[in-house]
Formats: sequence, structure tokens, C-alpha cells
Amino acid sequence: MRLSTFTPLTLTLLLAASPAFAQGAADSAAAPVGHARLHKIASFKHQVTGVTVAADGRIFVNFPRWTEDAPISVAQLGADGEVQPYPDAQWNSWRNAKKDQISPGDHWVCVQSVVADKHGGLWVLDAGAPAQSVVVPGAAKLVRIDLATNRVSQIIPLDATIALQGSYLNDVRFSPDGHTAYITDSGVRGALVIVDLPTGKARRVLDNDPSTQTDKSVTVMLDDEPLRRPDGRGVEFSADGIALSADGAFLYWQAVKGRTLYRIPTQSLLDTALSPQKVAAKVEAVGVDGPADGLEFDRTGRLFISGVEDHSIKVREGATLRTLLRDPHMRWPDTFALGPDGTMYVTDSRIPDMNWFKPGSPNALPTRLYAIEQKP
Repeated sequence: MRLSTFTPLTLTLLLAASPAFAQGAADSAAAPVGHARLHKIASFKHQVTGVTVAADGRIFVNFPRWTEDAPISVAQLGADGEVQPYPDAQWNSWRNAKKDQISPGDHWVCVQSVVADKHGGLWVLDAGAPAQSVVVPGAAKLVRIDLATNRVSQIIPLDATIALQGSYLNDVRFSPDGHTAYITDSGVRGALVIVDLPTGKARRVLDNDPSTQTDKSVTVMLDDEPLRRPDGRGVEFSADGIALSADGAFLYWQAVKGRTLYRIPTQSLLDTALSPQKVAAKVEAVGVDGPADGLEFDRTGRLFISGVEDHSIKVREGATLRTLLRDPHMRWPDTFALGPDGTMYVTDSRIPDMNWFKPGSPNALPTRLYAIEQKP
């Protein structure tokens, strides 16, 4: 992809959000390795995870409450690169310090993912578990915002039978027909969550199945050193990254503390007559990627994979896995988003630099959003 392939709106955002665009490309990608490079779109004062790009080119991001009482949870990027509370300040007014005064069901509590669908909606996945700890009763939810009106049009509560204590609802994908949401639970008991959007009914599948769990034989490393907290705990995220094939036929996922990419025919997930054992029998191991966080398909069917141990972005085409780029300035490639013009975006959530793993780091961790420029 060349720079000229950016849409006018996206290019305006890119230039506005990164005033020293040419310099930013250089200082964010010193000595990059691979067949692509990073362009900084925006810098944030807080820890970003999710990103999505709507059909009209608007970019949305989210900031979970992990180490701070984040002032904004869901934001739209303005033309000047500033974050604007979305859909409004009221939805973003929750504070941990005021949790007994603010209703969790209609405010953002701990948002982990934002995804624009193909039907005019922006979906917000609220795990409802600040610090990835206790799920606040009534906080876990999947919310649709109408992008034409910028108003909430649907709230799907995910109750304690879906968002179990110890769960952390992580990322979400939507069927092409707009009827089904697929969610990963990266908590202590990994699972997939299937949501029927018209009715709002949800159910857990592959709950505690080996494919959705952490791999106990894996220690997540960074720069050849184990990534651990001061008390010895390592990275323990189970089913995390998720991707859906363009035709909606196969769902893919992977644990961060794992090596293996899995997939299943979505028909097996939708068939409520199948027993848990029969659903599990439909799971296929696709290949070994190593520990990874974000997953996303591009328009050519390549699967983008974030390599969290070596600051890399990989692409998988069938059985072939290769490194697209490696850049040490990208500390933890987190979430991908495919723009309407084919541009792939990625957030750097800097998880290794959190005070969970690096005592003394600030609660408010500055982070970045990048676009990936691929060489012709």
C-alpha cells in the first residue's frame, strides 16, 4: 500500500494527528525489519487498546480502566488528532471513585473493544472489570451506536452467567448479515461468547475448552526475558485475538499465553443442537504463531497477527507465516482495524511498560496508533 491509497479523510486525520508526519515515520520506525513500516496516526496520554474505522473514515478508539480511572473510555479522533468523548460526555462519565453513584448499565465502565460493523453501527464491548479484576454487577455489555445519529440504539447486557467473575470480555467480530456477535473471553476461564443481536440472547461456548485456555507450557517473553510482575505472575490472557473470514464461514482465535491459532466453522457455533463435546470436535488447529494478541483479515484474505514477544506484525496466508515488519518502538501491538480503503491500523498498548510489570511506570501510560504502510 502506498501513501496515496489513503482516503482524503483518512489522510487528513493522519497529517493532522501527526504534525511531523515525515519525521514521525522515521522516529517511530528506526531500523525497522520487514516488508512494511509504521506511520504514526496519533499519540494518546492514556493506554489505548481498541481501534476501528467506520465506512465514512471516522476513527474510533477506546481506553480501558486498567491502571487509572481513565477520563475517556470511548473516543472519536477529531481532525486535529484530539480525542472526543463518544457518543457523548455522559456515557463517558463513569469513574471508579464514583461507582456507587453512577449506574453501570448505561455508562462505560471498562471498555476493551470498539468495532464498526457493515450496517451503520459502532459496537462497544464493555468488559465491566476495571483493572481486569472484579466484574462490576450490571457493567458488562455490548452496545450499538448508530453512526448516522451518534446515539445509542441498542444495549445488550451480559449478565453473570456470561460475564463470570474472573472473566474479561476482550474482542468482538460480527457476522456479515449483522445477526451474530462473536466475543472472546480472555479471563481465567477462557471461552467464546455468541450473541444473537436481534434478541440479545448470549451463551458461552468452548467454555474451558483447551482451545480457549492459556497454554501452561508457554511463558510470554519480551526481548528474550520472561514478562512477569514483581510477584512472579506472568502474562495470563487466554482466548484474546479474534478474526472472522470475509464470508463469515470460519471464526479464528488465539490465546496470548499460547502458541496455536484455532478456527471453527461458524455454523458449528450457531447450531444450538450440538452438544459441547460435538462443538469442541469441530475446532481445528490452524498453525503455530507464538504468543499473539490482535488478529484481523485484510481485503486479500491475509491474516494479520500481532507478535507481542518481538515487536512484530506477522501475516498468515494459509500455512505460510511470515514477518511483515518488526519495530522495537512498537512495544505491544494490540488491536488491528481495517479501514474502508484497505489501510490496516494497529494500536500499541505498551502492556510491558505498565506498572503491573514495570513498577514505577505512570498510571496514565502514553500510547500510539499507527497505520501500516506496505511496500509495493
